[in-house]
Amino acid sequence: MKNIPTDSLRTLVTVVEVGGFAKAGELLGLSQPAVSLQIKRLEELLGRKLFKKQGQRQILNHQGEQLLPLAKQMLKDNDAILQLFSNETITGKVRLGIPSEFAASILPAIIGDFVSLYPDVSLEVKSELSKQLMHVSNRDEFDLVLTLVEQLDNPHYPSFLQDDLVWVGNTPAKLTEPVTLVVAPQGCIYRRRAIEALEQAGVSWRIVYTNADLTGLTAAIKEQLGVTVLARKTVPEELPYTANSDVLPALGQVGISLIKRGQESLQAIDKLAEFITLRLS
Repeated sequence: MKNIPTDSLRTLVTVVEVGGFAKAGELLGLSQPAVSLQIKRLEELLGRKLFKKQGQRQILNHQGEQLLPLAKQMLKDNDAILQLFSNETITGKVRLGIPSEFAASILPAIIGDFVSLYPDVSLEVKSELSKQLMHVSNRDEFDLVLTLVEQLDNPHYPSFLQDDLVWVGNTPAKLTEPVTLVVAPQGCIYRRRAIEALEQAGVSWRIVYTNADLTGLTAAIKEQLGVTVLARKTVPEELPYTANSDVLPALGQVGISLIKRGQESLQAIDKLAEFITLRLS
């Protein structure tokens, strides 16, 4: 019976998350040839190629896409087992910045699980719009920033995950009057993408409600004040959504990036970054 080495799986996942062999090597403390060798050995073990060339980049092929979620699950289980039986204590304080919609939807469960596994790590979480989280004035405020990126192949902020943008709320069956929008303030990626898509499609619109907090937007949508745009993963369970409306234009995708601030490589920061990327993916 063959066994798959977890270091090869971790290398595969890292290459995909950071968007390249060289960057993965920097993160893992390996040379680029060493990263390539680990991927080659994994391909030989499985008897399948996992990457294909797209321009100057190597991206996952169909077999690689099939392997990726299984590899992430194996790494998650591996790390959970090691943590359960390890005498090593991870301590420290991590300042995490996250978009407000993530703070209200999917992050609480992830953060709760992390705190249960690493009770000696103190987390300080602050939620704002991605634009504010990334503003130069906040550069020293966070150790990690989870942020939305519109450019999916951004070399400075590589996406470890891409998600569909969807219309949230009761979408109209036909357009007899302007689309009413409930949105976050200026600077919000969702707001900008909604307006750009509507204007490019020649659909009139008007903003009837503005709130930076997802809870406030959710309440407005429940009252049927209008529709909004969110990444599919962040849509509250109680709200209807659609990515393929007959009357509203397609919105495309958005990237999700996890950015480490500063040069420090504290174990608590690295562990939280790995935990979030594995769980969100």
